[in-house]
Amino acid sequence: MTRWYSEKKKEHYYKQAKKVGYRARSAFKLKQIQKKYKLIKKDNVVVDLGAAPGGWSQVCKEIVGESGVVIGIDISPIDAIKDIKFLKGDLTEDSTIQDIKDIVGNKKIDVILSDMSPDISGNYSIDHSKSIWLCENALKIVDTLLKSNGNFVCKAFSGEYMDDFVKKTREKFQIVKQFSPDASRKSSSEIYIIAKSYKS
Repeated sequence: MTRWYSEKKKEHYYKQAKKVGYRARSAFKLKQIQKKYKLIKKDNVVVDLGAAPGGWSQVCKEIVGESGVVIGIDISPIDAIKDIKFLKGDLTEDSTIQDIKDIVGNKKIDVILSDMSPDISGNYSIDHSKSIWLCENALKIVDTLLKSNGNFVCKAFSGEYMDDFVKKTREKFQIVKQFSPDASRKSSSEIYIIAKSYKS
């Protein structure tokens, strides 16, 4: 029954994404996060880490409007979307961070999002460790780029290193919550760390 429900839900969000023109069903995860936590505002500058194929960036652009800026970065190339800036680059390299700074110019970054996932090996312990490693790298980018009182969202696979990562995030933000959107599969171990008001 649970698997049937999970597959049905997966199919529902996949069909909805196709219907409204989102590139990925994961767009609904961000919409549900936004509805609950109001992280992104009109005219914001948003950086979307691990953006391929672009579904989260599409949702961000809807929210920030014409005057807002959305920059999506991924190690894989992303097909162009009007009024969204995509970069192909490795987030662990200084040159990629510099590319983001060059695009932003004098503007401050209001929100950093990370929906990054490791390549799944099938060994949960390894996949969890890789997931937390990606989260740690996203947090480094927060320290480099996010403005004071800015917001951060990061996907992690739950496991033994999760509490330590949440603790590190709490040291940097006023409010930190854990959230599982309804659009996530019931069988998924992914949890979103929602962090508000960066203490730069």
